[in-house]
Amino acid sequence: MPKTHVDLAPLRVGKGRRPRLDRRDPGDDLGLDRDDEADILADLTERLERQQGLLAASRRSLLAVFQGVDAAGKDGVIKALGHAMQPMLIHLRGFSTPTKPELAHDYLWRVHQETPEKGRMSLFNRSHYEDVLVVRVDELVPRDVWEPRFEQINRFEQFLTDNGTTIVKFMLHVSPDEQLERLRERVHNPIKRWKHNPDDYARRAQWDEYAEAYEDAIRRTSRPDAPWLIVPADRKWVRNIVVMQAIAEALEGMDLAEPPLPEDLPEELRHAPAP
Repeated sequence: MPKTHVDLAPLRVGKGRRPRLDRRDPGDDLGLDRDDEADILADLTERLERQQGLLAASRRSLLAVFQGVDAAGKDGVIKALGHAMQPMLIHLRGFSTPTKPELAHDYLWRVHQETPEKGRMSLFNRSHYEDVLVVRVDELVPRDVWEPRFEQINRFEQFLTDNGTTIVKFMLHVSPDEQLERLRERVHNPIKRWKHNPDDYARRAQWDEYAEAYEDAIRRTSRPDAPWLIVPADRKWVRNIVVMQAIAEALEGMDLAEPPLPEDLPEELRHAPAP
């Protein structure tokens, strides 16, 4: 019998646990068969469409955070989600180098403004975690500035959770070899060349430093109500299935109710359409 879903438990990082990225295979297919991809994605799309519709009628919201090294697949998995759900109900925000006005505020100022409205979903391509990753590895601020941010981020995310936002965080785990192939493709594929940034290749020399920073950040900020999932990202189709399933399960875990029929419906609208 074909495998139709992934056991996400081994991908989740428990509170205070090290993710041990060095022991996780970025090319793991998680027991899935590529021949079953279309059927699995069709089922996940149906689940996501239903739950997104229920979310839109609720006072809840969902925030999905995507982190990973350059070319890990953040753009690709967000594109896949956009195809599976109603894009009008999704708010997408990418976080790059802070602007001058953003630098004039605290580092969470620009992030809080982009969190989802009630009934909506926000997808973050990079996020507030850049302020404990890039600033640490590139020594943009001293340790006594970035070190307290782990607890500040925990408190910030707890505040969002307490106010009705479900949070799920994905670290897209890609191998150095696969990253290099994707960076090559960016250079030689005309329609992807706009993504090319010389800094992306230069950062490969900092691979170990970034791995250490991710290990620390994930260990110190993964909690039951805002978990990190380490997604094997060398196989794009596996990556997409994992992320879509995790978001579907997060939405289903909200136990969203079906909205009642409006009381002031005209008689002609009270009858359900024929199947």
